Amino acid sequence: MNKVILIGRLTRDVEMKYSTNNDTAIARYTLAVNRPFKREGEPEADFLPCVAFNKTAEFAEKYLAKGMRVAIEGRIQTGSYTNSEAKKVYVSEIVVERQEFLEKKIRNSQPEANAAANNSGNAFMDIPDGIDEELPFN
Repeated sequence: MNKVILIGRLTRDVEMKYSTNNDTAIARYTLAVNRPFKREGEPEADFLPCVAFNKTAEFAEKYLAKGMRVAIEGRIQTGSYTNSEAKKVYVSEIVVERQEFLEKKIRNSQPEANAAANNSGNAFMDIPDGIDEELPFN
């Protein structure tokens, strides 16, 4: 079984591309996941490259942004390629099958209002504006 569940923060905004025939959306981002034990001289987090496809990719582009805390579920995929210097490069990445934002997307125009909303003591997550149109039920 190849299953990964991670909670972390995006280190950059989502990078969106489409396949050559424009039928597959591909989103890439890096997730910083804190390590449970911190030893002196070692990094405090792991930076994991993630890739999402189609509807999952479009969701990531629309709702995820740098610094947001998200939960992802997926699988580890490994591969290799030969670079321009004829050296074999090995890569590992997380193929995202499911993702959830754990906090509201921060808009640059209202940082104080969003900070106040996040610290209001309400245990419920805020639902982003405009998501009602995408829900399969009313």
